[in-house]
Formats: sequence, C-alpha cells, structure tokens
Amino acid sequence: MRKFIFIGFVLIVFSGLALAQDFTFPELAGFKKTTDYPVFVPDNLWDFIDGAADTYLAYGFIDLHVAEYKKGKNVIKLEIYRHSDKTLAFGIYSTERSPSFRFMNIGAQGYIADGAINFFKENYYVKIRTYSISEKVLQSAESLALKVASMLRGDSEMPAMLSQFPEIGKKINEETYINESVLGHKFLNKAYKAIYEAGSDNFSIFIMENNSPAEAMKSIETYLAATGMDAVGAGSGRYMLKDGYNGTIFLAWKDNIIVIISGLSKDQSDVADRYTSEILQ
Repeated sequence: MRKFIFIGFVLIVFSGLALAQDFTFPELAGFKKTTDYPVFVPDNLWDFIDGAADTYLAYGFIDLHVAEYKKGKNVIKLEIYRHSDKTLAFGIYSTERSPSFRFMNIGAQGYIADGAINFFKENYYVKIRTYSISEKVLQSAESLALKVASMLRGDSEMPAMLSQFPEIGKKINEETYINESVLGHKFLNKAYKAIYEAGSDNFSIFIMENNSPAEAMKSIETYLAATGMDAVGAGSGRYMLKDGYNGTIFLAWKDNIIVIISGLSKDQSDVADRYTSEILQ
C-alpha cells in the first residue's frame, strides 16, 4: 500500500512539473505583479476564454499562464499560450490578426491594436491587453511585451513554408495556417494559405506539406473521388476540379507538396499554372 501511495505521489509531483512554466514573469517598473491565476490546460480552458476554447484546442493548445500588472486603477493583463509547435502557434495567431493592425518588430511577428499587443514566438502565442488610454500605460504595455519576447525561448522566425509563396500579387500579412478541414473538407488538413490579387481578381493559394508522397497521394485521390473524378493511378500532375463547395479548383502536386488554388475561373488556368510552377519548381 505504501508503495502505491509513493508512486501516486511521484506521479502527482511529475505532473505538476510538466505543467510548470519554464519562465518567470518579468517585473514591470511601477506596477505590482500578481500571478495567482491557475494554469489553464485543455480540460479547463473554457473557464478562461469560453467559446473561443475550441479554436485554440484545434491548434495544439498545451497550457496558458496568466499574470496581471496593476498600478492604481490601471491594469495590464498578460496571457502566454503554449502550443505544440511553431506552426500551430502561428496558426492561432493568424486567426486573430488583421492586415489593418499596426505591426511591430517583436517575436516572429506582432501587432498593436486598441490597447492590445499580440505576437508569437516559436510555440508561444502572447496576448497583452489594457483598457487604459493613458500613453504612459500603453508604453508600459509595450515594454512588457518586449520583456516577454526576450524571455521566451526559441527563434524569432516565421514558419519556413511561408517563403514558398510567390511574392507577386500576394497580400501582405494575410497568410494563415489552417490545421483542419481545408476548404471545408475533412480529408484536407494542415495547409498554409495566402491571398492574392491580380487586377480585379482575388484568389487563394494553399500549400500542404505532407509527411510523404504516399500521404499526399492519398489526399489527392480522396479529393478527386469526392468531386467525381477518376482517382485511380492519378500520378503526378495537375487537375482542374469542380468542387461543389468552392467552385473551380486548380490542384497540382509534386512529391509530398500539394498546391490548391481557389477563386480563379476555369479559363484562368494560365494564371494557376504560373503560380503552381513557381511553387513546385
């Protein structure tokens, strides 16, 4: 019995260590720091962000640490979300970003908007918020953001796959990462997306990096079958599909990389070929 009690105690201790943060919240001059929030994990994230929890969980949420900095009636709240990898941290960050925000050089990328400073670095997504309109408090929030970015481990680089998108026509700061159900299809997952503008046309390019050519081929064959096309022995190549949910789709692949373009008409195959050729060269 003592043996089982000891094992249980060890498991509890190691479980606590696993949840423990690998950082110490920085101090902020003139503000009193409070860190009495619980550590939020997948089982209780709803207690903190309620309806948004499902989206965070879909992007590999691991845990959340929260602190508050108070100076009189002024409060700055700091939230540090840890996700399973950089790609997923970028993914959740990109769902809450708008190209209209004022971007700042912090972490891999960050922005300021209406008292909020959000950024991501490595597998962390950081959110800092104050409702104060005091310029000094806003400056303190920026100072805190820089301290946190310096504190967090890892590099400050964007996901490497984003560099594969052609620059011509690409809308700035509108790239996203979709972890599940690309274009609304459950069999299409894990895609980077960029939005393009060519004249009066707006279209989207998705890049999916699979673990192997065989995995890519399975997704392609499933997609072709779903649109009523013969998927047997599809091989390497390009297709123009009629997707019941998304209209005309241009599909191309090479090895383990799949490129999907939506938003172009069927007589714009030359545009699709130009972009897919640059990506798959």
